[in-house]
Amino acid sequence: MRYASITERLAGLGSGKWAIHIEARRKAAEGIPVIQLTIGEPDLPPDPALLAECTRALHAGRTRYSNGRGEASVVTALVEKYSRRRQGITERNVLCFPGTQSALFVVLMGLLDAGDEVLVGDPYYATYEGLIASSGAKISPVELKVENRFHLNAADLEAAITPGSRVLLLNTPHNPTGAVLTSEEIATIGELCRRHDLWIVCDEVYEELTFGQASGSTFASPFDNPDLAERTIVVSSISKSHAAPGFRSGWAVGPSEFCDRLLPVSETMLFGVQPFIADMTAMALTQPIETASIMRTNYERRARLMANRLKSISTLRPVMPEGGMFIVVDVSATGLTGYEFAARLLEEQHVAVMPGSSFGEAARHLIRISLTVSDETLAEAADRMVKLARTLAADAA
Repeated sequence: MRYASITERLAGLGSGKWAIHIEARRKAAEGIPVIQLTIGEPDLPPDPALLAECTRALHAGRTRYSNGRGEASVVTALVEKYSRRRQGITERNVLCFPGTQSALFVVLMGLLDAGDEVLVGDPYYATYEGLIASSGAKISPVELKVENRFHLNAADLEAAITPGSRVLLLNTPHNPTGAVLTSEEIATIGELCRRHDLWIVCDEVYEELTFGQASGSTFASPFDNPDLAERTIVVSSISKSHAAPGFRSGWAVGPSEFCDRLLPVSETMLFGVQPFIADMTAMALTQPIETASIMRTNYERRARLMANRLKSISTLRPVMPEGGMFIVVDVSATGLTGYEFAARLLEEQHVAVMPGSSFGEAARHLIRISLTVSDETLAEAADRMVKLARTLAADAA
């Protein structure tokens, strides 16, 4: 039988990247007490007010069809949210989707043709490669160097630009490394994109989880620069900010002409979101919900806890994140790749982490640790990682 070429392009880019996570879940189902630090699933529940609103909307009959752009209450809330960042935002600049993943898929389908190139910092989120390949475009990795704390370097970006480059897929705060670009870095990168006529697609799902906000640190985005308005598209959701990943409620905000062109693509694929979840989303965007503030404090404290405990052995080299809900560790000094270390850690110490190879070639020597468990559990996991590292050091002696 014949199949569409997309099935070949995406072969190996799906659940295979999550093999260790899947194996950890299998072990846990068998009764093995695995400490699971693989996925970015917040340990806090959604705020009770949001759950109450979702339930109210369900019982009120908000279960009928929506429309292609999004429920009016959410569109209005998004216009207000992004108008605080840049003037001139209207409902024509907004499209709603079931989560950031679907938003990215449709946005990239609307920007790319077969053979186009998408510039992405490497390491990159595990699904980016498949999202790009879906359109027939090619990923063009730009190494994010540990000595630069994984910040995208403008000179490295410019060196990677070719006549086939069409889009820069930017992620800040960054998954998996937790790097947060400064406004100065954003301005330099934005000027490069303007000069080379590149679209900027900015995944800002961790916008509200930037560390150091109490000391005056602020989130920066190319969206906020009026000179980049015609080429910047933001995608985000309530999955991380409001601890609601299972509700699948996201959006894209960009130039009105782009959104007008993309609307039929979105309607053909999805034709609307769930109204009862939209009501909850509108509340999340307009009411003072403290979930993000609590998580921000927790994740920064846990990242420091993990980094401090791992520093007790020289072969584990944690890199303190600047935002998000993960910390990455360079394990190359153990003599193993990130995948080999993660596999042995699961088998011998019953701790599950993500191997860096799931996030690109430049991350092959890393592991990514989720900070979404209690401090006590995280400390125990760190001690088990140190134990494995000591075993590896002794075997090599």
